[in-house]
Amino acid sequence: MAEALRLAHQAASEDEVPVGAVVVHQGKVVGRGYNRRESDQDPLGHAELMAIREAARSLGSWRLMDCVLVVTLEPCPMCLSAAQQARVSQVVFGANDPKGGALSLGYRVHEDPRTNHRFRVELEENAECSQVLRDFFKKKRAAGPV
Repeated sequence: MAEALRLAHQAASEDEVPVGAVVVHQGKVVGRGYNRRESDQDPLGHAELMAIREAARSLGSWRLMDCVLVVTLEPCPMCLSAAQQARVSQVVFGANDPKGGALSLGYRVHEDPRTNHRFRVELEENAECSQVLRDFFKKKRAAGPV
């Protein structure tokens, strides 16, 4: 989670929503990402997708079956589905997202028996994951409308 938090801080320094993600395989980080939606003007520029893409390139396979996706914020439905498509073995996140997180919204694709791949998803609450987001949005609100 420490590396994902470092990436979240990097995102914040680039005026991006501070979310960072890493993919871990056999104890080694094989993929990294942070939000880049504003920088790239890409609606798919989520931290998880960046980390999954890099991990697939690093490992030479889109099947990340023995990999754990670690992310600072609860994945949205798109990112949780991407984790399912990538065949990760587990997703670990550090802060809930009640307005955009897949689990909070009831999208539990990782447990759906109709899909061909299921995996564990765990919240490992981390105060810094929540704090970096609160600080970012507090600063944004103080700056006023864009």
